[in-house]
Amino acid sequence: MKRIKLTIILFLCLFWVGIVIQACKKDAASLPSSSDYKQEMRDFVQQISSHSKAINPDFIIIPQNGAELVSKTGDETGEPDLTYLGAINGIGQEDLFYGYNKDDEATPDDANEWISGFLDMAKNNANIKILVTDYCSTHSNIDASYSLNNSKAYISFAADHRELDNIPIYPPQIKGENHSLINNLQDAENFLYLISPDNEYASPQAFVDAVKNTNYDFIIMDFFYDGQGFTAEQIAQLKNKANGGSRMLICYLSIGEAEDYRYYWKADWKVGNPLFIEKPDSNWPGNYYVRYWEKDWQDIIFGNDSSYLKKIIDAGFNGAYLDIIDAFEQFESAK
Repeated sequence: MKRIKLTIILFLCLFWVGIVIQACKKDAASLPSSSDYKQEMRDFVQQISSHSKAINPDFIIIPQNGAELVSKTGDETGEPDLTYLGAINGIGQEDLFYGYNKDDEATPDDANEWISGFLDMAKNNANIKILVTDYCSTHSNIDASYSLNNSKAYISFAADHRELDNIPIYPPQIKGENHSLINNLQDAENFLYLISPDNEYASPQAFVDAVKNTNYDFIIMDFFYDGQGFTAEQIAQLKNKANGGSRMLICYLSIGEAEDYRYYWKADWKVGNPLFIEKPDSNWPGNYYVRYWEKDWQDIIFGNDSSYLKKIIDAGFNGAYLDIIDAFEQFESAK
């Protein structure tokens, strides 16, 4: 009897060891072979760019944050990564002068200088347009934000709500307001970043009516209002400035996080299921960092007719604003 019990115990031990080994193998297999998380993000952005431009050569790609990707080594001493820079048209950067530690508070000089070094590397070596979003609400800080960004030849938007859910009433006139027909990113002198319209506007059309009565050169907006996509007619209305000029529409697209309020989210999804869902973002409820190098996640974003990117292109947007580019930091810190 003892021998039988020992045999059963040994079998169970081996069984559980096998499960652990297989789980570890599966986890290891899902990691980049080089563990170069920066390069994996560069590759992802480059693939998105290549795919979108094959459909529409004029389609604009703007990654937000993660500016160090412009350097081959990821630091200020590295040479510019011209392959990555050749795949993008602009770089969006948050908190450059205001909001880095706290909204309406000046960004520390060392952080500003470090980030600016990468932005200037991109601008000076590949003519990349730099778009800065500062988070500030007092008039003096808003004025300073526009002035400081202008001195570096960056175009900027001073957001008085971190949620990006409103059209600021200050300054009373848009910086760089013009009557031009904006046909490419280099033409733009200003922009509006407004991706949470259902916080402020009673309906999709109310949002459209508010935005079409402005003269911003381009709008960074979401594809959806409370889960409902904007119509082709509404997209067409948004492309015209109130003063008779034309503008571009750039669609927000998070590629470093999954969001549980998006159309692709399944009811049984959670951390680890599917495997690419890594962990929740503690700063934004409903957002989850993803293993962005995994094919199952990338298939949701681009490369097929049901992908998020294809929906954006088919809707008539001029480009995509790729967010959570700096997700590589979450994996580098866990090494």
